[in-house]
Amino acid sequence: MAVAGVASGIVSSMPSYHTPRGTRDILPSDHAVWTRVETAARDLARRYGYRELDTPLFEQSAVFERGVGAATDIVEKELFRVSPSRGEEREQWALRPEATAGIVRAYVEHGLQTQPQPIRVSLYGPMFRYDRPQAGRYRQFWQWDVEAIGDPGPAVDAEIIELASRFYATVGLTNVEAKLNSIGDSTCRPGYIVALTEYYRPHASALPETERRRLETNPLRLLDSKDERVIELNHDAPKLWDHLCAACSAHFAAVRVHLDALKVPYRLAPDIVRGLDYYSRTTFEFFRPGAEGQQDALGGGGRYDGLVQLLGGKATPAIGFALGIDRVVSAILDGTDDDAARRDRGEGGPLAVVVGADPAATVERLRVATTLRAAGLAVGTDLAQRKLGRQLEAAVKEGARFAIIVGDELADGVVQLRDLGAASQKPVQLSDLASLLRRKAGGG
Repeated sequence: MAVAGVASGIVSSMPSYHTPRGTRDILPSDHAVWTRVETAARDLARRYGYRELDTPLFEQSAVFERGVGAATDIVEKELFRVSPSRGEEREQWALRPEATAGIVRAYVEHGLQTQPQPIRVSLYGPMFRYDRPQAGRYRQFWQWDVEAIGDPGPAVDAEIIELASRFYATVGLTNVEAKLNSIGDSTCRPGYIVALTEYYRPHASALPETERRRLETNPLRLLDSKDERVIELNHDAPKLWDHLCAACSAHFAAVRVHLDALKVPYRLAPDIVRGLDYYSRTTFEFFRPGAEGQQDALGGGGRYDGLVQLLGGKATPAIGFALGIDRVVSAILDGTDDDAARRDRGEGGPLAVVVGADPAATVERLRVATTLRAAGLAVGTDLAQRKLGRQLEAAVKEGARFAIIVGDELADGVVQLRDLGAASQKPVQLSDLASLLRRKAGGG
């Protein structure tokens, strides 16, 4: 931004600051929706018996390279690496791109396998990926992560999927559907990968460069490719369901029985293979109708029975999900029929604002507001020395329901309570004000 010097005629340059590429600010107008979503997630985790666990925002990069898989996009392109620049630190660090590997590291490090199993944990917080930002994908993003470690399923698989489905319904996203698959295990998946590779090999020269590389490192990822040529090719690709061993086939059938009993909507989808190496057997993702591309998944997860051993523990079954909060909030804010979203965006302000008939009498306003805040009420105060009309206009813009007008009557313990929506006003004893506002806040 250039600013002209009026007296000297000299033009000086002012620096223009902005958020780093791939990040964004969450402004007050939207923050109430974020809070509502977070509250719903934490409440559901509590009700389902998943206790909160937090891991550091950064880990040894080897946790992700080993746990997530060196041939995954997360490690190859998206790992946000942090190198110590001083001191005697020799470890290579990385900001967490997902929560599961860190949670399993904590499970092993702190000996949680000695506690009664399964260990049910929940983590809500920011994750980081460095790859080029795209629409709906940020370098800093938020996830709700739920893990059940120590239960081989299949009932817990259904519980996890039902929990995620209930979360979407709770925050107001209707018609969200789970796409369900099984990718087998170390017994049956290697044979399927051989069959899949043999199917793709004659078509390798026609594949995009990225998919040719995946054919050599992780052929399963071709199944969820969004390239039109590969999608067409995938119609006739071998189905993993036809290659499941007896144990994996029985597990997959039992998961479906439990989901049917819970009346959880789902659709069988052979393309849901998930992008991380640690998955086995049950995999799933959530989509809204009409939005089923790679960038449209609201969340997903699956079973990862080999990850605990991979990170130094003993062989332990586990399953979990990670739901993308940024996409959930965007879907809520974009919904034209979401009354709760409109209410949150319009009513993020205080219940009341204390204003004053005497522009200079700020001490009295502040004293009244402080008393009401101590009583547990959300009360703002206008401390600007401006006319009462301007103060009332500002209170309306803040989204307050009431204005508390402090005037000469305060000497008798009285203030004026103004309903900003109805434009009505009445005197109230200051001693009764907190209880009256509390009743009105509750709809009374």
